Parts: sequence; structure tokens; C-alpha cells
Amino acid sequence: MLFVVDASSSVSLAEQIAVQVRSGVVSGDLKPGERLPPARDLAKSLRVNMHTVLRAYAELRNDEVIEMRQGRGAFVRKDAGAGLIHVTELAAQLMHEARKLGLTQSDIVRLIQRGGIR
Repeated sequence: MLFVVDASSSVSLAEQIAVQVRSGVVSGDLKPGERLPPARDLAKSLRVNMHTVLRAYAELRNDEVIEMRQGRGAFVRKDAGAGLIHVTELAAQLMHEARKLGLTQSDIVRLIQRGGIR
């Protein structure tokens, strides 16, 4: 899978990498159990700091998209469901847009619980 980042984007480099991995899982380009590039190699090819890639991988691990195996690398979780990842991406987009409008996380939760805006 080819990774690309845009240093001029308002989205952090780590988030750009994480989004591409999620998209790869949703599209089927990344299969369950597939190994991701080593952080050092990906950082070198993208010309970013290795810690940027590690931050992306940590976010993906926390979101249960990948698993990290010490000394062996990062792998797409076997139970990483494309549907859940898609909903997670939509939620992230919702949060981003809502914050641009000045809404807080509490406002968004209330809207969701009410079933949206009427």
C-alpha cells in the first residue's frame, strides 16, 4: 500500500497516516493479519519523524484497528471490521466539523442521543 502525506495540510501527519490505514482496511487493500510497514521504513519513505508514524500506529492500536507485536511489527487486527472503522471515520469527521462550528463534545453527544438535529 502506498502512503502519502501532505505537510501543508491542517490534518496532522500522524492522523493522515492513520486515516490511510483505516481507509486501506475499509477498502480491502489491507487485509486482516497483514503486516504494516515498519515505523522506521515508513518514516523514511514519507520523510517524517519515526515518532510521527509511531503516534499513528498507537492511535490505530487504541482504536483496535491494529495490534503491535514487540519485535515483530504492527499488524491489521484479524477482527478489524470495515464497518466499525467506517463509522469511526465518520465520527471523527463529525467531531472535526462540529468543532469548526464551536460545538463541544457534550453538544455532539446530546445531538446524537436526540437522534440528530430536527
